[in-house]
Amino acid sequence: MTEPTRYSEAPVVLPDRTGYSKPTPVAGCAGCVELANVRDRARAGGDMTTVSGCNVLMRKHPEGHSW
Repeated sequence: MTEPTRYSEAPVVLPDRTGYSKPTPVAGCAGCVELANVRDRARAGGDMTTVSGCNVLMRKHPEGHSW
């Protein structure tokens, strides 16, 4: 059995992602436009989980043209 830690450990440092821009829809792509519309409605309703999900889906678009 190991001895428990008896001292404070260093804090975890997370990356600052505030400077990242949101992905923009590509003109003429219905999928990108729909994701952007859902994201805008979710942001207006305070649903940041859906906003984040839409951003991920736009970045991982099947054609890869929206990142």
